[in-house]
Amino acid sequence: MATSEEIERRVEANDAARSARRAAAAKRVGELAQQRAAVVEQLAGIEHELGDVLASARDVIDVDELARFTDVPASDLTQWLTARTTRKPARAKRKRPSTNPSGANNDTSAEPPSPAIPAAGRKATPRRPDVPGASAPNARVPEEVT
Repeated sequence: MATSEEIERRVEANDAARSARRAAAAKRVGELAQQRAAVVEQLAGIEHELGDVLASARDVIDVDELARFTDVPASDLTQWLTARTTRKPARAKRKRPSTNPSGANNDTSAEPPSPAIPAAGRKATPRRPDVPGASAPNARVPEEVT
């Protein structure tokens, strides 16, 4: 049977080999991801230039003719050309609806309570009952606006 020290040494040896492999894998993935990002950036630049060349040559050669001469599918040529003219601006972030600190919803579609002090030239009207159809003992009907 192995001693405690021998078990600890075996675990450390196993962990060291595993850690080395993990570090090597992580390093290689990082390198490849950086390489990929550079290639994607380069490809975007080439596609942009293709679109510019296609647009500037439209008066002397059309997409179908270019496709015949270059063996590049017309759909690809059209895509590069239209991508040049239809680039979308960055989208703005959507604003989230705000909530009160208490977590209550700020629903502005509900009728606001009547102000305590009426606006100049208007009579104060009491709030409607919370329950539709219920009547308040001293409820007044608002005057007709003319």
